[in-house]
Amino acid sequence: MTAKRKSKGAYMISSVAEMYGIHPQTLRLYEREGLLKPSRTDGNTRLYTEEDLQRLEFILNLARDLGVNIAGIAIILQMRERMEEMNRKMQDFVRFVQDEVSFRASHAQADPSRGAIVPLRKPTINMMAKDKKKI
Repeated sequence: MTAKRKSKGAYMISSVAEMYGIHPQTLRLYEREGLLKPSRTDGNTRLYTEEDLQRLEFILNLARDLGVNIAGIAIILQMRERMEEMNRKMQDFVRFVQDEVSFRASHAQADPSRGAIVPLRKPTINMMAKDKKKI
């Protein structure tokens, strides 16, 4: 579903409805159900951004092409947002681990036990004595 749009800016409800071949009431319904959240002017006019239009295209694809109802669309959008958040957290964690490994590798030259991610335990005298008794 592709529509001709300007490269920047915001669009009024009538323009968006015309671009996508839907009734303005449909856009109002999507907003009421929390599927879309257009910004508002001081005069309370809805303004749809490029991001809003991308989200609308996704919603219309679910509704028109896949036959998903409004409740299903809401669940799919929530799951999509959760997955994006989880992905961001995983990327942050991977960056943290990479930084930690790099830091520890640079410090491992002086003391190899400090460079390990899991600290290496040096055998104590008592542990060595227990090992000898087992033999």
